[in-house]
Amino acid sequence: MPRIRGQYMCRDNRRGKSEMKKIFVWPVLVGVLVSGCVPRVDVHGYVPVAAEVASISAGDSREGVLALLGEPTTKGIEGTNTWYYISSKVRRVAFFAPREFEREIVAISFSGNRVSMVERFGLQDGQVVNLNRNVTVTDGRRLTFFEQFLGNVGNFSAETFLGGG
Repeated sequence: MPRIRGQYMCRDNRRGKSEMKKIFVWPVLVGVLVSGCVPRVDVHGYVPVAAEVASISAGDSREGVLALLGEPTTKGIEGTNTWYYISSKVRRVAFFAPREFEREIVAISFSGNRVSMVERFGLQDGQVVNLNRNVTVTDGRRLTFFEQFLGNVGNFSAETFLGGG
């Protein structure tokens, strides 16, 4: 009988199904777990290229700025003539809180219909704003679950449920 390569392998050298599963499952499992720790960067907003912003000078018209840079991210509240172009980058890693690591703001102020000032701000220029977390409780006295449950005992009669009352 002709010998075919690998035909007469010893049974001890063959791997069982459980061993093959271990060889393939563990690397896949480790790969999935490690891929969850890879940081993801989210980019929000739009800031024009520095060369475009540098080409704007005091005295340029509002329409010229709009044509060159496009619509701003936001405009100042009523009474202020400032356009803001805002961009930020946020890094997210697994289950940790997201962290903003880069922010750029271009503020273009207008006096009437003409540019009066162009400013750039970064993350280092930002200020932390503490929000007031005080809550006004308006629901009266707070009752526990058992106080609410036992407080309703005796308030209902069978007639109410049967439609007689």
